[in-house]
Amino acid sequence: MVDPGVAPEIAGLLRANPHLLSRIRAGWVPPPALPEQRRRSPSGVALLAATPVVIALMAVLLASPVRPLGFVLLGAFVFVVLIRIASINEVSPDERPRERELLEKARLNDGRYLLPEDFDEEAAALLRRAQQASTVVLHSHVNAEGLLDGPRNAILLPEQEWEIARLLAKLSALRAEHVELLGRGIAPEVAAVVEHLEGALTTSQEAVTARVEALERYADHVAEAERAYHARGQIEELRARLPRYEELLAESGADALAVPELERLAQDADDLERVLRRSVTSAQEAFRYLEG
Repeated sequence: MVDPGVAPEIAGLLRANPHLLSRIRAGWVPPPALPEQRRRSPSGVALLAATPVVIALMAVLLASPVRPLGFVLLGAFVFVVLIRIASINEVSPDERPRERELLEKARLNDGRYLLPEDFDEEAAALLRRAQQASTVVLHSHVNAEGLLDGPRNAILLPEQEWEIARLLAKLSALRAEHVELLGRGIAPEVAAVVEHLEGALTTSQEAVTARVEALERYADHVAEAERAYHARGQIEELRARLPRYEELLAESGADALAVPELERLAQDADDLERVLRRSVTSAQEAFRYLEG
């Protein structure tokens, strides 16, 4: 889980490397770039290839009447070589290993991402429920078609997921500490305090569960609207085909038999339209509850 406020490209990098993030959190530091890992630049290759030619040319010039020109060429070549040597130890950002980049981003965004080990079994199950409910809404056709408030869903639901995940991670950490404390044995004098702490953990768990259930209710309303939406589409498709069936029945002299079925189809379409509108309205009301 990554805070939705993190830039998408950084969030993608963090999500793609949970195992490396676990190692970094445990203290592992990726090794720096080694000289062997550096790519030879075109300028370095060109300098290496030109060296024999330059040396031969200098030898000719130094043995000729224009010896000063040879010294000038020698000085220029030595200067270029020295500049190149000075730049050998410089490593450009593009040449850093991917692990070094991940380390940098992880440090800059410490506290803005959570890993699987941050959740105990109970918390992980609750988080999965929240994620599934959010997915139902965001991937629905009624959301994509604008029957719901798509832009607000795109902002609110990831924020809800992150807030639920953040609370569950804190709850998991406190539960683990509490179990460790109980494992060491509790003196009778602090039993009442421990009982109070257990009550706080239970109350917090119930509060987070209520948030997840509210998200699930919203998803249920959206799922109902989704079913009505698809059924309405099928009805409209059948309606478009009706003229051909009516023509066939009229030509065969059996058109009177089709009247009740056609009326029932039209009634079904009207019923589905009402169901869809009611479902969308219910989903919108559930959405307002989430905002609150």
